[in-house]
Amino acid sequence: MAQARKVIITCAVTGAIHTPSMSPYLPITADEIVDDALKAAEAGAAILHLHARNPATGQPDQTPEGFAPFLSRIKQSTNAVLNITTGGSPFMKVEERVRPAATFSPEVASLNMGSMNFALFHLLDKYKEFKFDWEAEFLENSRDLVFRNSFKDIEYVLKTCAENGTRFEFECYDTSHLYNLKHFYDRGLVKGPLFIQSVFGLLGGCGAHPEDVMHMKRTADRLFGDDYRWSVLGAGANQMRVAAQSIALGGNIRVGLEDSLWAGPGKLARSNAEQVTLARQLIESLGMQVATPDEARGMLALKGGDQVNF
Repeated sequence: MAQARKVIITCAVTGAIHTPSMSPYLPITADEIVDDALKAAEAGAAILHLHARNPATGQPDQTPEGFAPFLSRIKQSTNAVLNITTGGSPFMKVEERVRPAATFSPEVASLNMGSMNFALFHLLDKYKEFKFDWEAEFLENSRDLVFRNSFKDIEYVLKTCAENGTRFEFECYDTSHLYNLKHFYDRGLVKGPLFIQSVFGLLGGCGAHPEDVMHMKRTADRLFGDDYRWSVLGAGANQMRVAAQSIALGGNIRVGLEDSLWAGPGKLARSNAEQVTLARQLIESLGMQVATPDEARGMLALKGGDQVNF
C-alpha cells in the first residue's frame, strides 16, 4: 500500500503585521510566544516561524536581545524546527533585520525575495480604537511604504549567513520574486532543495485567486523543476482556501497569527494551535499526513537543531 504524502505545516506565531488591538490572542510577551509556539508544535507544526515584540507595547523588535528570552526555551521543549525572520518589519533596514539570524544561526531563516508596496493602511477602516499610540501611525505610514529588498540587500543577507549553515524560507510575494530567486540560484548563491513560500492576498503583492496560485506554482515548476519544496500562505480570510489548493497541488502550508487572526468567518483564532489544528484536519481529510519535524528536516536538507547558536 502506497505511503501517504507528508505535508509540512509552518506556523508563523506573531509576525510584525497585526497590532495588539486587533486580537487579544496575539502573542506579545516572551511567555506568550513560548506558550503559543509550543502548543502549535504539539498540534502538528513542524516549523515555527518566529518574530519578537516589545513586551510592553507589542511593537516589532528585531534585536537579538528581543529573541533571546524565548528561543532557547522553545528549543528545549520541542523538536520543531525554529525559523527566525530576516524580514522583521518592513520599516527596518536590512542590517537590523538580519541580526537575529546572524547571531543565533537557526536551521531556517526567512528571506524576502523582492521589493514591493507593503500596505496595511486599509486596516484602519476596520479598527477604530487602539491600545497604543504607535498602532494607528504604523498602519497609516504603510500608505507610502516600499518594503525594500533589493538585490544588494538579498545578497547581504545570504553572505551574512553563509557560514552558519542556515537555509532559507524564500518568501515570494509575486512571480518577479521567483525570477529574482532564480538569479541567485543560477549564480550558486543559493542551493536546492529550495524552500519557497508563496505569499497571497497581501495588498501590494500577488492576489489570492486560484489562478494566481496556479500561476505561481507553474512558474516555480518551470524555473526550479524538482529542486524545490513549495509552500503557501494566504493572508487573512484567504488562509485555508489557499492552503487547500496547495495541498491538492502537492505543496506545503503555512498558518499562524502572523498571517491571519481568524479561525473562520467572524471568529478570532484563540491561539496559533487552533489554526494548526484546522490545517491538520484539512491535510488528513485529503488523505495525506502531517510531516514531523525530522521529516521536514529531511525534505528541506536542514542541518539539525544541534547546530544552532541558542
